[in-house]
Amino acid sequence: MDPKSQRKTGRDKAISMLNVAIDFLNLARVASSVTPATIAFGTAGSLLSLIRDSMANRGDYVALGLACADICRALERGLDGRRANQLNGSVIQAIEQLTMAMAQIQESVIELGKRNPVSRVVHATSDKNAVAGWKSELDRILQIFKTELALHTDVEVSDTRQDVANTHKLVSDIHCTVVKGQEGNQTTPARIHGEAAPPPPRACFGRGDLIEKIVGFVENLTPIALVGTGGIGKTSVALTVLHDDRVKSRFGENRRFIRCDQFQAAQANLLNRLSKVIGAGIENPEDLTPLRPFLSSKEMLIVLDNAESILDPEGADAQKIYAVVEELSQIGNISLCITTRITTIPLDCERLDVPTLSMDAARSAFYRIYGNDERPNVIDDILKQLDFHPLSVILLAAVARQHNWDSSRLGKEWDLRQTSVLNTEHKNSLAATIELSLASPMFRELGPNARDFLEVVAFFPQGVNENNLDWVFPTIPDRRNIIDRFCNLSLTSRSNGFITMLAPLRDHLSPQDPRKSSLLCTTRDCYSSKLRLLGDLDPDQPGFKESRWITSEDVNVEHLINTFISLDTDSDDIWVTCADFMRHLYWHKRRLTVLGPKIEGLLDGHSSKCQCSYRLSLLFKSLGNHVEAKQLLTHTLELERRQGNDDRVARTLRYLADTNRMLDLYEEGIRQSKEALEIYEQLGDRAGQGKCWIFLGRLLVDDDQLDAAEEAASHAMELFRDQHREFWICVSHQLLGEIYRKKGKREKAIQHYEAAISIASPFDWHNRLFWIHWSLAWLFYDEGEFGDAQSHTDQSKLHAVDDTHCLGRAMELQAWIWSRQGRLEEAKAEVLGALEIFEKLGATRVLEGCRDFLRSIELVVESSSSSGESDGSARSPSPKTAPYSRLAHLFKRIKEKSRFPITAHVSGQTSHS
Repeated sequence: MDPKSQRKTGRDKAISMLNVAIDFLNLARVASSVTPATIAFGTAGSLLSLIRDSMANRGDYVALGLACADICRALERGLDGRRANQLNGSVIQAIEQLTMAMAQIQESVIELGKRNPVSRVVHATSDKNAVAGWKSELDRILQIFKTELALHTDVEVSDTRQDVANTHKLVSDIHCTVVKGQEGNQTTPARIHGEAAPPPPRACFGRGDLIEKIVGFVENLTPIALVGTGGIGKTSVALTVLHDDRVKSRFGENRRFIRCDQFQAAQANLLNRLSKVIGAGIENPEDLTPLRPFLSSKEMLIVLDNAESILDPEGADAQKIYAVVEELSQIGNISLCITTRITTIPLDCERLDVPTLSMDAARSAFYRIYGNDERPNVIDDILKQLDFHPLSVILLAAVARQHNWDSSRLGKEWDLRQTSVLNTEHKNSLAATIELSLASPMFRELGPNARDFLEVVAFFPQGVNENNLDWVFPTIPDRRNIIDRFCNLSLTSRSNGFITMLAPLRDHLSPQDPRKSSLLCTTRDCYSSKLRLLGDLDPDQPGFKESRWITSEDVNVEHLINTFISLDTDSDDIWVTCADFMRHLYWHKRRLTVLGPKIEGLLDGHSSKCQCSYRLSLLFKSLGNHVEAKQLLTHTLELERRQGNDDRVARTLRYLADTNRMLDLYEEGIRQSKEALEIYEQLGDRAGQGKCWIFLGRLLVDDDQLDAAEEAASHAMELFRDQHREFWICVSHQLLGEIYRKKGKREKAIQHYEAAISIASPFDWHNRLFWIHWSLAWLFYDEGEFGDAQSHTDQSKLHAVDDTHCLGRAMELQAWIWSRQGRLEEAKAEVLGALEIFEKLGATRVLEGCRDFLRSIELVVESSSSSGESDGSARSPSPKTAPYSRLAHLFKRIKEKSRFPITAHVSGQTSHS
């Protein structure tokens, strides 16, 4: 028979075999009750059909096609009528890995099949190597499936020796007849020099700088270790480097790739695999001695992938394996690259931590799979919440594509289920990569409570403050060492003093029912005790400064309270903790909170309703949302009157009066202040009386009753000096400064402001210092002394720490200074920033004035542009122009809405609020 006829006969035989396999797969797909297996059968059938149809000109695919058939034979034997709930998660995951591998190969086969005949000839060798690599990958994943099935069921699907011999002979025969035109019994297998490395990933987004750095190390023969958590993309980076053109040029065929999770961790297994991969041909070497001549004979790149499976210090043969890897790192002509989840690496290795993706890279990775030219913000928001974790991004895209969700539907599913949107059969892939770390000897060595500890760390959005471990986890012995091990395993990382965890890991590891986690409940109680330690916070109390710990842990505490309130709305303890938390926020980190709606929805009869509503109203008031504050205070006052608690009635009246001041309701506020003062006098509470005089004095200042205001402030000063209440003495000085400023007594005003600063500075009362410097800045601004005004503005910005409302007010002030200096574009940018803050906070009082200010700046800029001053910053516009007159008019209106009234001097004209 001529060679051409022999090849045709071989192809016909192979096609006949593949037709039988495809028919079997179609039947198996219908019959299978295991969803992942159904998908696997369908994918394999599609791939086999593609290979069969391509076989007329792609003989190299024969072995690959038979590998697919072998996979399906193993699936059919292994499942044997089982349902999904009868299979271990690891088995399901192994099936999914098979499916994903076959799907990727199918995509690649389609691409190769599009080439014209000339291109096929040119790329024949590289294509053949690629196909061989695909087959090797399928064989590897199939072995994992067989191992998992043997571990978790009573079925073994490993081939008998005769099955293996028959399969090898069949592949050899068909390959000889199809590719070489020879009969199978006429061939002699060629000796294999090393194993082919897997192909590079089709895309590796956002890793350009990292890959460049690694290639540089590789070219310099510097050993490196790529360290990172599961699913971060270490293997993809390593394979990209392995197939980089510069690396190929430098090392040629001497580029070797070893998957360390393919064999049991033992020195003998590592040496055997190393000998085989580098093509040394030495059977069962006892150490590196017989391999050294081969290793030192040429420059070589060796990648040890998933090296945590052999470098785990608690694993079998750990010291011997480490010694082998360390010696490899020291051989001068070898470039060693390790990918690992653990930080146990040879000392000579350059450690490179593989980061998460950038936003752009995450987008590219997502849309490569998902498709769709539109790129809505909802997708960006989801990617952010996934912390741009590569595997999670890919799985999200795969799930969305699988279900044919558009971006709107995906956004709704995410809002409804958050990261559990990945909870399909693909979820097991993410779960498996996390559980692999938890199954490591190093983690198991930490004891049975380590997972509980890790789950609590995962629960907190910010992670755990490393400085607070002792009081947050008092029941965990050796807690710092355990945290170190978590970091060594790349389960956690250190960031700005916190032990943090990527969002996908947090989602998988967080307690399913927080109430059943005894350690989390203990941690909750520790936080509650810490919040309650100082009682009713007062800056004059010892320990007030220490209570600032909340500024770094507010998100954690808020999440803790919100979670337990959602699970048990009727609990008394958690609502008491909620009130304590709101008090800490008011004093140390004024911001909006997700607890607001829950507090407003709490029944009036609940024991904590008054306290929580009162604390929430003060928070709204401090953020400039006086309308909401008044509604809450009015309702709280009604509840307090019913309960007959005079002290709390007076307290609520006092703050309600100050809220009415901010709403220009002076008469109502003065009446409420006097009622509160009478109650405090009846109770004999001198501190309460002093505070009432302060609040009354503020109302009188704003109502232009300056002499009465001065008298009220003097009463307050006398009471607080008798009690040595430094904080309130400071407030009294500030109030007197405001009074004398309005009276035009500049020197006395500055004297009181400076006295207030001298009291507040040693205690770092940031909020108080902000308002003092803010007032001084306006004083100097009104006098046209812009240098001093700017100096105090800068100081106020420094003290706007953890208070977005204060930051907005400082930006507003800065805009006024720059507008007077003709820097209108810069002023506009500051106003826009302030507007954004005030809109988020609902600060209606200053919001309207800022909007008018912005419109006026825009009018002046337009006027300047029409006059030829297009940059808007050449000089201050003329006071005679209509836009500037409007600016002066609005200046008065806006400053009337400021926290403290100010006298405005614009272009020599004085207007009083």
